[in-house]
Amino acid sequence: MENHLEQIAVLLMAYGTPNSLDEIEPYYTDIRGGRKPSPENLKELIARYQQIGGRTPLLDITREQARALQAQLGDDFRVYIGMKHWHPYITQAVDEIARDGLRRVIALALAPHYSRFSIDGYIQRVRDAIARSGAPLEVTYVESWNDHPLFLKSIAERMEAARATFSARDWQDIEVIFSAHSLPERILQSNDPYPQELRETCEGVAALLGLPRWRFAYQSAGRTGEKWLGPDILDTLDEIASRRGEQPLAPTSRVLIAPIGFVADHLEVLYDIDVECAERAQSLGLEMRRIESPNASPPFIAALAAIVRERC
Repeated sequence: MENHLEQIAVLLMAYGTPNSLDEIEPYYTDIRGGRKPSPENLKELIARYQQIGGRTPLLDITREQARALQAQLGDDFRVYIGMKHWHPYITQAVDEIARDGLRRVIALALAPHYSRFSIDGYIQRVRDAIARSGAPLEVTYVESWNDHPLFLKSIAERMEAARATFSARDWQDIEVIFSAHSLPERILQSNDPYPQELRETCEGVAALLGLPRWRFAYQSAGRTGEKWLGPDILDTLDEIASRRGEQPLAPTSRVLIAPIGFVADHLEVLYDIDVECAERAQSLGLEMRRIESPNASPPFIAALAAIVRERC
């Protein structure tokens, strides 16, 4: 590149996370569109963060992902990060890109599966930020990458590593649960592609591993008074325990959770799986593990780099 004007900006976008217990209330107020969580919900949220050390490493991991992706992509690109619901906000990243004089942008949410309920929120924030700044940015939005071969391979490798920690001969002796964040069931009324994209990821990883069987469950449903997509992962653990030994191919007690909807450690992984699911599994007599999150692992960064280059 002869000068920075020819560089392409890569905007990595993540959900955001509070960095201390004091930030939990304003963070969830942001998520709720300006409505504060009730005192009861706030108390419960604070307790969850306390159980995982007071904060999640999501921002640290996102920065590490950005540094690794920058090294992978080289000088033709410049990587930025922006959060949907906390600092540094997406609008701050867009302003930084404009100040740096870049014009072409590839906007990539660190969520593999598209839903109008989720990914559109990232896209709209970028568009709003550009409108406010008046910057002449040309943006390519990566809406989903759920079936990218390198992403599927990175998950399969994580699953093989986790399988090796069980005292099991092969996949026949392990019950696999793929999981992702639940969304309100009303998304089905508009034929939202989210459930189908999740299934495609599961099927792709299962094919790479030759899984004899697998289950899918949703997790981390919100408390909004409406019905959310199921089955819930805790109910799925209950079902596995209740049917243990019924079928010739059924495992005895080993369960591996692969949260394919998440690519970094945060509350939905560190608490909802590592604490809540682990406690349920222990009470049911199940030996439960989960795969390591992709985070900034080289196979995952290679997948992100390929996704970015393919959009140029």
